[in-house]
Amino acid sequence: MSVRRAVVNLSKQAIRAAKPSARCNPVSRCFASLPESISRSGEATSFPNEFPGQNYDFNWTLNGDGVTPIKKAAFRITKPLDLKVAGLKPLSTSPLKVNASSAKSNMKEAGSDALDFDSYDEIAQRAKDLLSYSDALYCPEGHMPGSTTSVRVITNSDSLAPKLLAYLDRAPKRDSTGCSITAYVLEDENMDNFSAYAIEEVGETEEDITSVAAVVCTGKNVKVEQVVAGLELSLDGLKEDEEARKAEATSEE
Repeated sequence: MSVRRAVVNLSKQAIRAAKPSARCNPVSRCFASLPESISRSGEATSFPNEFPGQNYDFNWTLNGDGVTPIKKAAFRITKPLDLKVAGLKPLSTSPLKVNASSAKSNMKEAGSDALDFDSYDEIAQRAKDLLSYSDALYCPEGHMPGSTTSVRVITNSDSLAPKLLAYLDRAPKRDSTGCSITAYVLEDENMDNFSAYAIEEVGETEEDITSVAAVVCTGKNVKVEQVVAGLELSLDGLKEDEEARKAEATSEE
């Protein structure tokens, strides 16, 4: 009897579900309760305001680099397709070979006799502020050629971005995080020509200390050789620091 009653009750529920309801779209399916599989999958997270050039994860990463894309047009560029999404044209020549030998003589290192850290920090902060207010930011990412050292370039130059992407080795796909070398490249009519780089150690304990580098290039028309000169000198500095730490660790054993 109990089984029979259950079947009858189920039939009545089915009849009621078949009747039109003010809350149900006639085209949509209505459920009295969610399937168990949905409850197991967890809650969905959506970002309705995201679009090409506006990605929350990448914007937070740029904030960590000291640049806030005010105009909501910051493009992370890791492959040629990303250039097209940003409205740019990929280079037909890739990889791009760049001879930066002559440009290195004009690239100053922060903390040296030629450039103190205070002066470097002042110009670097000015560049970051102006980049934040740029109409668009193009951010090529990859590895330094022949290495696994990660690089991010943050620039407002639509002509430099394709060249720098072609210069860098393509890196494996990864989440948007900080890079070992970050270059800030600003083209602005009101900025003097400036090219410098800085290498600093970061880490909370001696065991996790590592070195990172930053390159700053500004001017009315920044050349790709200037940027590459800073990247190559930064890579050399990072390697020297790593070798020095290894030698020190060996001597203490």
